[in-house]
Amino acid sequence: MSEEMKKKRIGKHGKKYSDASVKIEKDRKYVVEDAFKLLSEVAYAKFDETVDVAFSLGVDPKHADQMVRGALVLPHGIGKSYRVAVLAKGDKAREAEAAGADFVGADDLIEKISGGWLEFDKMIATPDMMAAVSKVGKILGPRGLMPNPKLGTVTFDVVKAIKEQKLGKIEYRTEKTGIVHVMIGKKSFGSQKLQENFVTLASAIIKAKPPTSKGTYLKNITVSTTMSPGISIDSQDAMAVTGAG
Repeated sequence: MSEEMKKKRIGKHGKKYSDASVKIEKDRKYVVEDAFKLLSEVAYAKFDETVDVAFSLGVDPKHADQMVRGALVLPHGIGKSYRVAVLAKGDKAREAEAAGADFVGADDLIEKISGGWLEFDKMIATPDMMAAVSKVGKILGPRGLMPNPKLGTVTFDVVKAIKEQKLGKIEYRTEKTGIVHVMIGKKSFGSQKLQENFVTLASAIIKAKPPTSKGTYLKNITVSTTMSPGISIDSQDAMAVTGAG
C-alpha cells in the first residue's frame, strides 16, 4: 500500500486508529478464524473494549414478516453483569429471590417504576403480572425493558430466566436499515472464545431468515471493538462454520 493510500485511509482518525487501520486489507473479506485473530492485533485501547458484530441483512424491516428478532445466551457470556428485576407474586417471588434476582416485587415494584425508579437492566415478569406491567409500558418500552414472551422474559420459569439474564442473554433485532448490531463479548475473551460466541450468534441469525426474504440474506458482516476499525467477514465462510453453508 502506497503512502498516499495510507493517508487517505487515515482521514481524521488518530495515529493509533490509523496504525490499526493499515493492518486491515480494505477490500478483503476475511474468513472467520482470520478475522478474530486480526481483531486482537488492531484492538489498541488500554481498557477492555467491547466487541461488536454488525450483520447487514437482505430484509425489509418495514414489513412485519421480515423482522429478524430473537434472544440467546452465548457460550461464554458477554462479560457484563446485569441487574435483574422480577415481577412476581407468592411462590414465584420466593423462587426469584432464591435464584438471585436483584429486585423482586409486584404492585409495589410497579409503583416504584411509575415514580421514575429504573435501577435495573433487565425485567422478567410472570404471565399473571402482565396486566400490571402494561401500566408502565410507556416507561419500559422505549428503554427496551418491557418483558416479552418471545425473548423469554415473560415466563413462570423465573429461575431459568434469571439465570439466562445473569449470564448475559443477548437480544438481537433488525434496525430500520436492515442491520443487526450485537455485542458478543470483551477483548479480554481472546480470539477463540469470541469466535465461538460469534458462531452461536450467526447460527441463530441464519436460522431466523424470514421465508419472504429474497436475494442475498447475509449481505455484509463486520466485527470491531469499541475503538478499532471494522473487519469484514466473508459471509460464505460464516455460513460454512455455522453448518449452514
